[in-house]
Amino acid sequence: MDEQALLGLNPNADSDFRQRALAYFEQLKISPNAWQACAEALAQRTYSDDHIKFFCFQVLEHQIKYKYSELTTVQQQLIRETLVSWLQAQMLTPQPEKTFIRNKAAQVFALLFVTEYLTKWPKFFFDILSVVDLNPRGVDLYLRILMAIDSELVDRDVVHTSEEARRNTLIKDTMREQCIPNLVESWYQILQNYQYSNSEVTCQCLEVVGAYVSWIDLSLIANDRFINMLLGHMSIEVLREEACDCLFEIVNKGMDPVDKMKLVESLCQVLQSAGFFSIDQEEDVDFLARFSKLVNGMGQSLIVSWTKLIKNGDIKNAQEALQAIETKVELMLQLLIHEDDDISSNIIGFCYDYLHILKQLTVLSDQQKANVEAIMLAVMKKLTYDEEYNFENEGEDEAMFVEYRKQLKLLLDRLAQVSPELLLASVRRVFSSTLQNWQTTRFMEVEVAIRLLYMLAEALPVSHGAHFSGDVSKASALQDMMRTMAFLDHRGLRHSSAKVRSRTAYLFSRFVKSLNKQMNPFIEDILNRIQDLLELSPPENGYQSLLSSDDQLFIYETAGVLIVNSEYPAERKQALMRNLLAPLMEKFKILLEKLMLAQDEERQASLADCLNHAVGFASRTSKAFSNKQTVKQCGCSEVYLDCLQTFLPALSCPLQKDILRSGVRTFLHRMIICLEEEVLPFIPSASEHMLKDCEAKDLQEFIPLINQITAKFKIQVSPFLQQMFMPLLHAIFEVLLRPAEENDQSAALEKQMLRRSYFAFLQTVTGSGMSEVIANQGAENVERVLVTVIQGAVEYPDPIAQKTCFIILSKLVELWGGKDGPVGFADFVYKHIVPACFLAPLKQTFDLADAQTVLALSECAVTLKTIHLKRGPECVQYLQQEYLPSLQVAPEIIQEFCQALQQPDAKVFKNYLKVFFQRAKP
Repeated sequence: MDEQALLGLNPNADSDFRQRALAYFEQLKISPNAWQACAEALAQRTYSDDHIKFFCFQVLEHQIKYKYSELTTVQQQLIRETLVSWLQAQMLTPQPEKTFIRNKAAQVFALLFVTEYLTKWPKFFFDILSVVDLNPRGVDLYLRILMAIDSELVDRDVVHTSEEARRNTLIKDTMREQCIPNLVESWYQILQNYQYSNSEVTCQCLEVVGAYVSWIDLSLIANDRFINMLLGHMSIEVLREEACDCLFEIVNKGMDPVDKMKLVESLCQVLQSAGFFSIDQEEDVDFLARFSKLVNGMGQSLIVSWTKLIKNGDIKNAQEALQAIETKVELMLQLLIHEDDDISSNIIGFCYDYLHILKQLTVLSDQQKANVEAIMLAVMKKLTYDEEYNFENEGEDEAMFVEYRKQLKLLLDRLAQVSPELLLASVRRVFSSTLQNWQTTRFMEVEVAIRLLYMLAEALPVSHGAHFSGDVSKASALQDMMRTMAFLDHRGLRHSSAKVRSRTAYLFSRFVKSLNKQMNPFIEDILNRIQDLLELSPPENGYQSLLSSDDQLFIYETAGVLIVNSEYPAERKQALMRNLLAPLMEKFKILLEKLMLAQDEERQASLADCLNHAVGFASRTSKAFSNKQTVKQCGCSEVYLDCLQTFLPALSCPLQKDILRSGVRTFLHRMIICLEEEVLPFIPSASEHMLKDCEAKDLQEFIPLINQITAKFKIQVSPFLQQMFMPLLHAIFEVLLRPAEENDQSAALEKQMLRRSYFAFLQTVTGSGMSEVIANQGAENVERVLVTVIQGAVEYPDPIAQKTCFIILSKLVELWGGKDGPVGFADFVYKHIVPACFLAPLKQTFDLADAQTVLALSECAVTLKTIHLKRGPECVQYLQQEYLPSLQVAPEIIQEFCQALQQPDAKVFKNYLKVFFQRAKP
């Protein structure tokens, strides 16, 4: 072995040594015989350094995992003997190996086991047991090997191939037949021998029993001698947590519902008589968390039995199962209300499933109703933050409590399904009593009262969020609670905490949207009170606004919703909207002038940010309009047209182009929806500015705007499109043809996205009945455009773009492919479009196993069908006599292809085309 390279295995070695060690490891993995040096070093205990021992096991692991079939029978025998002699040596060494070495050794034993057990080493376990006997060090390794084997065979987190899954099933079947009873006997002997003298080995053995019980015959474990021993361990402090987990695995084992019920009930009787149900007398919270998990398992097992028995119509036994469940509810409640959240969390599953049973019963008994109320009170109590919760610096404990609260919310939702009236009354009682004296009440209690109201709204069944209509008693209870809420003063938007202000801005927006019909009497008052919160904060005034720009977006939207949905006449709405937006327009003009003069780049960026916020705020107010409440009906067109005229000059600003263009572009998108054709006069000049000094990203974001205009206004914008069509294409081609570094991934991705946008633009033009826009660009330009579409379909390995290109081609064939189409187009179809339909799918990069590529192929099929539809027998003749023979396609396949193409059902041809290319590709 290379001693110098081995020095690099030490964690403290310098990087050169470490690199050399890594290279040596790779070398040993490739070398056919180097592993033998490692095997010899392990068998003869050549090295005392732990990291070298670990390294040797890693090399053996790689050999067994990836190259075992290449070894001779003698070499395989050598690996077996090496591992057994290493195991024998462990019985004699003065000090046991480090844990990480023992675990790695166990993994190597497990790998060899799954490789050889069915063929060459059927006596694997007997050989191991004969070596280790009851030696504590040997037993430790034996148990680690068993856990590693279980992990290889059963662990669901490990992804296995179907072949490995079949092998593992066969191994488990063979083990059940040949050695499991012997293994179980060995576990019993280990537990009996070490339960009082070696807690570590005993706990390991209990873990093994718990792991294996899921796939071995349960009667081997669920019998008097084993269960009595496990129950005895429940009283030994150092063993009881593992014993609890072991019992949990036994209870969780799938079995006949009546047998399961008997097993659980017998366990419960013994545990109860031993005093384990007296929760208040137990101080060890770690044990109680495991015990809670066990009770949860027993409860859920009984519920599964009840469900199966009901389904099978066995009413008598189902009644017994329900009775057994009911007797556990008191214990369940004690665990649910426990002050330790882990203990409480572990029982929630039983609780949830119990409520699900009650939901299915037609009538609840008084006791069951009392149980529902007790669960409700427990949930309300456990939702409360404790004193240690750190709101300013939330760590792992806080994150766990947030997750725990989510579990409690699921319980609350289930309670709402079982008894909505009781939940409403309980929340109302807690809410009213807490909020009456909220100033003197602890924050935690006030928070939980408000949280309950919020959860109640989500939990109660309701149609379209209309909590305040329908059921009168529910609506009045909710209104009664809502009166104590405040948004606009120091409790909400003007609170000292930025987090509270931010959340209030969002919730106030939601509140106003939900209740816009009831808000009319308060509109002017609200608008006046939020006036100062709407101010745009320029960077130079040093004034720190109460709200961030993101929060202000919600306030502007809220103001828009209040104005638009008010019952005021159109003139009043227009005046209010102008009052809202005029200050923005004024500020915008001033800030734009300042930006033009600004020298410092940082100042330029902050001014551009502020200008962008102004455009964003105006844009957000327009979200209030709908199909019923249009901009025209509200008399607000003029105000938004003024905004447009104010904002558009920003497009010609040479500074901070990206951010300014992005904001104005978004505003134009909104105005196309809101102002419709009134926006059209502004589009040509805006487009001209946006096409100047373009980068790929600018064009990529500009094209959707043109697509939106084209799809919405169609023939109305034909003159504009014809005028700007080639300038736009020249800008696109210029960016696409710019040279870029070969390894510049981001530049390549930008070009790919721009190419997609370009094809999407052509698709929109052709799909909106505007093909004359392309046709009128002159023969040379038309041909250039068509060639780029053919290139997009064939040359670039981008199935999304290829799909779009085939859609464009099939549309153009549909429009121009007939006898009266443009001169020369029929030739183009046969010279370029038909070949594209074959050359694209035949490329190696055209992956027919990829979903996007299959969609592209589907559009390719549509293109061929459309050519056949427009050109008729001439197309079939060309394929039969010229094109397909040029591809060396066999005559019978050509005949088959042409028959499929002529099928009236397009789906038949699509399916055929996929099979055709699968056969054609090597």
